[in-house]
Amino acid sequence: MKPEFYRKVLKNGMTVILEKRSLPIVAVSFAVRCGGINESAEEKGISHFVEHLLYKGTPKRNAKQIAEAIERNGGELNGFTDEIITAYWCKMPSKHISVALDVLSDMVKNPLFDQKEIDKERKVIFEEIKMRKDVPRVYVTDKIQNFLYDAPLGSNLIGTHETMSSIDRKKILTRFKEVYTPNNMILCVVGDADFQELCNFAEKNFDNKKGSVPQFKVVEKNNSSIETRKGVDQANLMFAYHVPNLGQKDAYTAFALGAVLGEGMSSRLFSEIREKRNLAYAVKGNSNINRDYSYNMIYVGTTKDKIEEVKKLILKEFEKVADELGEKELSEVKEQLIGHYQISMEDSVLQMSSLLLWEINGFFEDFYDFEKKIKTVNLEDVKKMAKLKNYSFFALVPE
Repeated sequence: MKPEFYRKVLKNGMTVILEKRSLPIVAVSFAVRCGGINESAEEKGISHFVEHLLYKGTPKRNAKQIAEAIERNGGELNGFTDEIITAYWCKMPSKHISVALDVLSDMVKNPLFDQKEIDKERKVIFEEIKMRKDVPRVYVTDKIQNFLYDAPLGSNLIGTHETMSSIDRKKILTRFKEVYTPNNMILCVVGDADFQELCNFAEKNFDNKKGSVPQFKVVEKNNSSIETRKGVDQANLMFAYHVPNLGQKDAYTAFALGAVLGEGMSSRLFSEIREKRNLAYAVKGNSNINRDYSYNMIYVGTTKDKIEEVKKLILKEFEKVADELGEKELSEVKEQLIGHYQISMEDSVLQMSSLLLWEINGFFEDFYDFEKKIKTVNLEDVKKMAKLKNYSFFALVPE
């Protein structure tokens, strides 16, 4: 049975979404349809920078008061930037939803962008850039997208020291004014809330200004490389390949193929690389499938001298799937994907994030039909997709 779901595009252009639940909890988010995919290579990291700065104060509240308003009412406050979205959210008792709406709307409408805070937060992001480089698993995950796409999508979402140094207050204000307008925004709530009251709030508290989101061409490529580094003990490798985008034929086939190969301890690669040969502790597959770009990836942590062996095992497993995958295994994997989808819906923040991403991708109506779509995946289509023509490969290994 589908959840109680409401969606409306208001006269001011804002989209309001509610998945109603009976528990006295709400996850509330204001999000903009803009992220890393909407940035030029020269301004990479500006969406993430703006996200940080919106927590630093408004004329009504300083940073501490923003946090206190949510946390002292039993809530938690956070945000995230992805390639297609920047979002600000909180989770709290539903009796305090008016506080959530007031604080988050204040943040996305009235940020101060104080110069001192900009300078301070830039240093924080410099440290975040270092952190992402210092954590091998995060580093190879970031790096593989560089190998799959030309800039700007291939440039790191968080930016570089050079791009972050060049983003000044004027650029931040310009981006904020052009993007943070009601027609680019979504108010998404999962929990015990009244839909009409949400719509009334969004209509009353947001004007009719129209903005636009920059668009850049997505150019696919493939590349392979091994990087050595002092101070790491384990070899971390990432194997990735392009798959059909959402809205294209076989998009759901890509979910199924990714799960057959790398989802969970029952997956083929986990069994082959870890259980049979003890070559790794972590073997993990993941799908990043969107309207404008999509890929599946496989992460393995192993030893330096086993890199080529692991890579050959991955390629061999694709061949075996293409040759011998059967209906029984595919049926079991479909049930696994459906089960994971259903379990993920339990977490209201995760559900809120999923609804936002599917809305921005333009397929909000398909989100609740995931089970039906997965069930239609055809065995021959999965086997055909497993016949890889190209792929990208990156490994960070001890020197």
